[in-house]
Amino acid sequence: MTPLIDPFARPISYLRVSVTDRCDFRCTYCMAEHMQFLPKKDLLTLEELDRLCSTFIRLGVEKLRITGGEPLVRRDIMTFFRTMSRHLDSGALKELTLTTNGSQLARFADELAACGIRRVNVSLDTLDPAKFAEITRWGRLPQVLEGIAAAKRAGLRVKINTVALKGFNEDELFPLLDWCAQEGHDLTFIEVMPMGEMGEEMRLDQYWPLKDLRARLAERFTLTDLAERSGGPARYVRIEETGQKIGFITPLTHNFCESCNRVRVTCTGELFMCLGQEDMADLRAPLRAAADDGVLEQAIRAAIARKPKGHDFDYSRQKVAGQMSRHMSHTGG
Repeated sequence: MTPLIDPFARPISYLRVSVTDRCDFRCTYCMAEHMQFLPKKDLLTLEELDRLCSTFIRLGVEKLRITGGEPLVRRDIMTFFRTMSRHLDSGALKELTLTTNGSQLARFADELAACGIRRVNVSLDTLDPAKFAEITRWGRLPQVLEGIAAAKRAGLRVKINTVALKGFNEDELFPLLDWCAQEGHDLTFIEVMPMGEMGEEMRLDQYWPLKDLRARLAERFTLTDLAERSGGPARYVRIEETGQKIGFITPLTHNFCESCNRVRVTCTGELFMCLGQEDMADLRAPLRAAADDGVLEQAIRAAIARKPKGHDFDYSRQKVAGQMSRHMSHTGG
């Protein structure tokens, strides 16, 4: 079968799928506090998600990341992980993984490991319980730390994703680094992205460029650039003094589109060929139009043929050019 190749000769081998728009947190840079969630009938069923992901895998996707909202709050989600594990067993899928806020990991870590998941990304922006409650609005830090510990006990590799927020977690740069070193977790910093307006929280006020963060690290440590790429947008350095690997995701100060091998599907079946563009393709209609996957496959191929070369996020001139109107939770990160 002909693999998925976009107009710029990039093979599409990485799919991110949101399985729910719901979350048990309300992080200020991701969601409004009183979110209007989608009616259940709009969401893809677990069976439809299986068909969709399996079709992409048949077309050459080798890495599948499950996102949300918070994926582990979706009812019966472990059924989906168990059925997806057949693609790991067959060798068609190289990696099945998820991004989570960690709140449900204590419940599910062992089962996730049993499904063949080897690593998880956990979003964690602060180790201060009061600040954690402030930024997540509904979250409790001890619950998340226990979830991370449970993942580690289950043999899952944990990568911590921290959004760099000016005036919020700047003073925690080194404590976070020390904690990750002690626990053996990788750490990736992410620039806040212009996705949806959060009311009282202005993106430009929160924006902390990672070049500044990196310069601060370099004052204390020796940083060596690493050539490795994880299939995602992160660029990595090694801290020579501790051996830690630190990632930087810089959608604004460094456009990482040239090697983009990934697409995203929302929980309603919208395929976004680029996180930073509004263009999308509806895959729910072809999924529901026919029992066989021929129509779905045609729709996927037609969409990939429209994948753009890059996005246009830009915070220069104190104005967000290319700002997305949809919330981050809609697309699944």
